[in-house]
Amino acid sequence: MSSTQYRQSVEKHLAELEDFLQRFFDLASKGDVRAQVLALIPAFKTLRRIGTNVVGGGETIAGARDRILAYLKMHVGQPIDSDELMVVSGISEFARRIRELRVEFGWPIISGVSVKEMIDGGDWGTMTAQYSDLKVSQYVLLSGENDREAAYRWNSLNDLRKRGDINSVKERLLLYLLDNVGKLIPGDELAYLANGKKEWARRTRELRTEDGWQVKTKMSGRSDLPAGYYVLESNIQAEPHDRMIEDSIRIEVLERDNFSCRKCGWSYASAKVGDRRSLLELHHIQYHAEKGKNTIENLITLCNVHHDEVHRQKMNEITLFEWLSSKK
Repeated sequence: MSSTQYRQSVEKHLAELEDFLQRFFDLASKGDVRAQVLALIPAFKTLRRIGTNVVGGGETIAGARDRILAYLKMHVGQPIDSDELMVVSGISEFARRIRELRVEFGWPIISGVSVKEMIDGGDWGTMTAQYSDLKVSQYVLLSGENDREAAYRWNSLNDLRKRGDINSVKERLLLYLLDNVGKLIPGDELAYLANGKKEWARRTRELRTEDGWQVKTKMSGRSDLPAGYYVLESNIQAEPHDRMIEDSIRIEVLERDNFSCRKCGWSYASAKVGDRRSLLELHHIQYHAEKGKNTIENLITLCNVHHDEVHRQKMNEITLFEWLSSKK
């Protein structure tokens, strides 16, 4: 359809809409409520036809899901209201199509609902403040690229969601994260897995703070992560004393050390395939077994390789700082 044809089509629909509304006003004076409602039905259908053609600019985009995606891709990073998506989709169940785009096709769309649940769960902080005031009726497409692995995760996600032998939300979340160690998982996948249980974000945070699983977010020490995403860095639980390090302390130590290993300077930004260095860990200068505290002054950042070396050599404080200052 050319731009001229598109304009003519819109003008035709607007003329029809004007006729429908005039009929409604005529009926309103007679007080017949049902007749008024019936008169509005073709008006709604006409508005839907206009709205579903807007995104394509006259080019037909047949599916509601495709129209939603096309509209969001026009406004990457911008909050979009539900009413807008209802107009361009032309259907009342547009929220389901958005969930399909997120969970089944891996488009990084965060919703105001999931952000609120993450805030309530304690995994949303000042580092992601640009979306912290997102309304529950709004959505944001974070990037114009989708996660191609999401389609492969979809089957296991859906199977795990339906399993009747797992009653605990936390257990369900952990099993899914263990199946995807090292992969970025959007919060909306975890919310979907929790099957309507709003405490999913709090339970995910507890996996880190209480159970010692290295589930990280942008707020909890992985500044490289997109807002609203989680990653289980390892399938190994932290030692009991490390589980007691508060997120605020952990972040301050990482910020002080520029989110890099104090020995070699490795950071998540410099990660390469085949490099044994894959994690940043906090080391107690005075060992916890020797009554060392979980304080900023007693913690330093090391990559997993050099953290293992420190413990293998059982370095005391003096030896540790001599080793850190050496070039070897």
